[in-house]
Amino acid sequence: MLSSIYHGIWRAAVHTLRTSRGTPSCRFLSTCDEHPVGLADADTIFALSSGHGRCGVAVVRASGPASVTALRCMAGLTRSLPPPRTALLRSITDPQSKEVLDRGLVLWFPAPHSFTGEDSVEFHIHGGPAVITAVLHALGSVPGMRPAEAGEFTRRAFQAGKLGLTEVEGLGDLIHAETEAQRRQALRQMSGELGRLYQNWSHRLKQCLAHVEAFIDFSEDELIEDGVLSQVDRRVCDLQAEMERHLKDERRGERLRSGVQVVIAGATNAGKSSLLNTLCQRPAAIVSPIAGTTRDVVETALDIGGFPVLLSDTAGLRDSPDLVEREGVRRARERVEQADLTLVVVDCSHLPSDAQQAAAFLQRRLSSVLPSQEQPETVCPADRSLLVLNKIDLLPQEQRLKLDRELSRVSGLPPVCLISCHTNEGLQDFLTVLHSSVKTLCGDPLSGAPTLTQARHRAHLQQCLAALAQYQRYRNIDLALAAEGVRLGLTNLGRITGRVGVEEILDIIFKDFCIGK
Repeated sequence: MLSSIYHGIWRAAVHTLRTSRGTPSCRFLSTCDEHPVGLADADTIFALSSGHGRCGVAVVRASGPASVTALRCMAGLTRSLPPPRTALLRSITDPQSKEVLDRGLVLWFPAPHSFTGEDSVEFHIHGGPAVITAVLHALGSVPGMRPAEAGEFTRRAFQAGKLGLTEVEGLGDLIHAETEAQRRQALRQMSGELGRLYQNWSHRLKQCLAHVEAFIDFSEDELIEDGVLSQVDRRVCDLQAEMERHLKDERRGERLRSGVQVVIAGATNAGKSSLLNTLCQRPAAIVSPIAGTTRDVVETALDIGGFPVLLSDTAGLRDSPDLVEREGVRRARERVEQADLTLVVVDCSHLPSDAQQAAAFLQRRLSSVLPSQEQPETVCPADRSLLVLNKIDLLPQEQRLKLDRELSRVSGLPPVCLISCHTNEGLQDFLTVLHSSVKTLCGDPLSGAPTLTQARHRAHLQQCLAALAQYQRYRNIDLALAAEGVRLGLTNLGRITGRVGVEEILDIIFKDFCIGK
């Protein structure tokens, strides 16, 4: 219902805009005759900025040269505008019919001190669909104004130099953040810390390129001081080392942004679906005593101590003549290979009573579940898998304590958690261990150097490193080709930040060298 209402709002606004632009005159006069409006092709945008749905207060934003005209006409400000960034309570009227649409707050943000860097206004109105529809329709009737495209306000902020590309991406992540850790990481990136790191690298590469270019063009005239290329060599090596360290982050930032892939795997009837339902606190998966009930992957999103987790329940791993179940097992193994963390669920009642035999049994079970590259012998199991021994309520209390005590002494096993999905026994301890593992995989978003958050950042940095390797390769063979490697590296960094230009390189040449006196 609401989506159709808002769709109708934009269609009405677009129709009004097209009608007004069809007028042959090059100059428009609104119904506020004393306030002339700009040219018909003036690019002023407006949109509902507070999100769809009924709410107490809705915010409608406009940005561009005609926004001030809209403010005057719709808020009845015939004499003077309100002080910048100061809320003013006004009756908001239709500029054509003069009908009062609502009573709310209006704010004026003169350029360049606004989000977009342009003249901007905001209307804080009541959040009912009828009020929003009327205000948007009224804005669409003001000549020179049109509905904004998706992300257009932020695009204008970027084009005005208010935000860098990494800050824009941080803003997008902040809007979509669902957990506390995601919010912290997005806020840190939006503050510009990651962008400043890349800008620093870009500045240093610009200096390197400027010095190499100057050496190529002016060294024969003996206008370049000795040791310039040696300095470039050192700087390039330093940058390569810093970028390589930055890339060796085990995808923590990307993982935190998109969610940790946690997969529940194990044999049939071990209690995998029960564990999924217990963790998400709803019957997300069917549970039955019949082996092989789960045939497909069942996913649910969770917030584990502020960290995003995408939890997947999979089919029980066994050989089966059933074609559908075999496909489920294939998908289960594929998910385990892609997992950041695997919860290997084992039925406690199947464990041998002897601790050493139980340890050997669990090692075999891990080998049958985990792919070879993630078995405990080759990676740290604490980072990639947890052993979840389910159904401890079926064991006598004395046997549980002995099992827990003996397994804690066995080396080569990942962390072992004894739980009962039936009675919830041991569940809190298991959640503590799970949270610790997830936190290790994501890292602390507020400590250390800023981490990579986007796959495109990683791709461009890898291309930048490859380009700098070209400089090293051709340094003593062809300096022009070596310089091209530095230029390619700079271009790839510029694709991350959105800022790179020839003029900046020329500025450095003439700033750092006294060429021609």
